[in-house]
Amino acid sequence: MASTYGHTVYRFLLQRRWLGLLLVVLVLGAVCVRLGLWQLDRRQERQADNDRITANLAAEPAAIDTLVTPGGVVPEVHEWRRVGITGVYDTDSQVLVRYQNRDQGRGVDVITPLVTDRGMAVLVDRGWLLGDSPAPEEIPAAPSGPVTVTGWLQPDSEAGDSATRPEQGQVRAVASTGIGPTLDYPTYPGYVALTQQSPATAGLEPAELPELDSGPHFFYGLQWFFFAGLAVFGWCCLAWVEAHPRRRTGDPLGVSTPATNAQ
Repeated sequence: MASTYGHTVYRFLLQRRWLGLLLVVLVLGAVCVRLGLWQLDRRQERQADNDRITANLAAEPAAIDTLVTPGGVVPEVHEWRRVGITGVYDTDSQVLVRYQNRDQGRGVDVITPLVTDRGMAVLVDRGWLLGDSPAPEEIPAAPSGPVTVTGWLQPDSEAGDSATRPEQGQVRAVASTGIGPTLDYPTYPGYVALTQQSPATAGLEPAELPELDSGPHFFYGLQWFFFAGLAVFGWCCLAWVEAHPRRRTGDPLGVSTPATNAQ
């Protein structure tokens, strides 16, 4: 009896508009679930990147020519790898990277090519200086003789030539593909963010470490799963209300009051 009643009450779900609404809900739910899974995948990728970066930061410095070759690219596996290089700074080819913001304000990164005894050069980010357009005399000078630097290997920026090719000694992003053609010697790909230098110099703030957290991807994923469940739950509620119209008209128990016989 109850089964027959349920089949009768919910027969309206076979109507075209309800089937259409169900299709919309299922598509919306599937999209939300897919986005939730994508966020969880992003979280796993970020954790893998963090593990790789942590291992590279802890490794002993490697010679740069064992990791990259001129004309190539910095492999992802070697990003943030500690490297050690000895050479002489070419201060005449120094460039400033503008629009580099930190907590103190807007500043510039100072990029100076370091030429090795093999005639090859690597771009070295010597550090950050407060001020959008510092005068040349305000930029701490690089050592004039041989130096040994240690730093983190970074990939070239993917920005276009307009951002990476020097104009009046300035760029908006660092890429050996943009700065290299203006130099008189071949350059290694990417650049090195300086952490230590011998002999040392003062006045520039070293590069900042990346944030090694998992980000908000896990909670974003939960939100998308919640939206998927909410869509299905909302459709079920609409169907239930449609099947029990008397509960919408003030009869909380769904029981009608018998009419009183006229005397």
